[in-house]
Amino acid sequence: MPGLSLVTVGASLVPADPAQLLPAREQMAFTLGFHIILVPFGVAFTFLMLIANARGIRRNDETALLLARRWSQVAAVLFAVGAVSGTVLSFELGLLWPRLMGTYGAAFGIPFAIEGLFFFLEAIFVAIYVFGWQRMRPWPHFWTGVPVVLSGIGGTLSVVAANAWMNQPGGFTMRDGEIVEVRPLEVIFNGAFGFEAVHMLLAAYMVAGFVVAGVYAAGMLRGRRDRYHRLGLAIPLTVAALVTPLQIFVGDIAAREVYRNEPAKFAAIEAVPTTGTHVPEVLGGYYANGKVHGGIEIPSGASLLSGYSPSTRIQGLDAIPAEVRPPDRLVAIVHLSFDTMVGIGTALLGLSAWYALAWWRRRDLPRSRWFLRATTVSGVLAVVALEAGWVVTEVGRQPWTVTGHLLTRDAVTTSGNLWLFFAATLALYVAVGATTVYVLRLLRRRWRDQGGAAETDVPYGPARGPEATPAAGQP
Repeated sequence: MPGLSLVTVGASLVPADPAQLLPAREQMAFTLGFHIILVPFGVAFTFLMLIANARGIRRNDETALLLARRWSQVAAVLFAVGAVSGTVLSFELGLLWPRLMGTYGAAFGIPFAIEGLFFFLEAIFVAIYVFGWQRMRPWPHFWTGVPVVLSGIGGTLSVVAANAWMNQPGGFTMRDGEIVEVRPLEVIFNGAFGFEAVHMLLAAYMVAGFVVAGVYAAGMLRGRRDRYHRLGLAIPLTVAALVTPLQIFVGDIAAREVYRNEPAKFAAIEAVPTTGTHVPEVLGGYYANGKVHGGIEIPSGASLLSGYSPSTRIQGLDAIPAEVRPPDRLVAIVHLSFDTMVGIGTALLGLSAWYALAWWRRRDLPRSRWFLRATTVSGVLAVVALEAGWVVTEVGRQPWTVTGHLLTRDAVTTSGNLWLFFAATLALYVAVGATTVYVLRLLRRRWRDQGGAAETDVPYGPARGPEATPAAGQP
């Protein structure tokens, strides 16, 4: 959010910046980078769960029902972890960036208030769905999962609205440095909301689809090619493959919107030092001393992509006033992050096409081990692309927290030793992350021991052995 950065960005900070700025930015970068990985599992993984559930009910498919039930347990664990990391983020906004919340909270806080409502709704129905297995009739139980998906989408859109507002603020009136009027609908549906919202939702479905498919592809590489693993691969990969070409299309629209409405960010994305026409598209390379070193240039490519004409004029970094111009190292990070995101997206499009072609020809998964290897890696690559996209969004706005209104160095707190706060937060997240991995490994171990057998009556209770058969009248 306000101060997403990388350690290398800190070297470019000028002496006039508050001492708290660097640790505040690094803490925000770390916590947001951690939390954003969990978002696709609250938004899209639960949707995959419902697909398996519906298939199981309609076709009396016990394998699909088993997948759905196990995925619901994973979703519940990740929801709990996301609740912890999301709560920390909400506290950070007030503790690390007091002027942001103090001055602009009346507008900026509206989407977060709505997100809180969706969070509680999701928590209620996650509990009902998970503990409703074998306690409710199939279809009523299925429908209790629908609010989980919808509230996850609603919560994500709310947070995206807040972020989009920081990029293109609107819906408020200021007088004497204070907000005197707020127009909530304009705050939520600001100029950047539309393309950011769709882009993020599609990214969530890509990440969840490729990550889950990658898990089952890894199992198949180890020789577990039963129907359970094939179906566990086919459902998420089909969703991801369908979404990927849409994401490429939406990403192109989003980039063009950034060109029109956020010229400083676009100049950093394309690493354009000076304003002009016939601007080349530079692939890769490192931006330093006002130019890209080592990149591959496509003549007039940036101008063509921006306005469909080589004569399209693109504002360069030289048009930004020196006092708010991003330093070269920051531009390099934004440019490389964008190229990473687009490059991975293109590779995942190729994998999707491979899968689609094989399914069209044989109505079956590709049998090549190279395909399974590529699918296994795709999950990690999708997460990297997601992180890179958020680096572009957040670092590309710097040095502003609220574009045109509030600089990040003016938003940060000026009291306390934030390095200690950052260290404590880091320790908390390491503990949470380690516990999450431990719990998921315990679930996997139980599932392997059970094989294709039915789940225990209590999702997180101890596995029952023959000697643990309940007495008559007991649950």
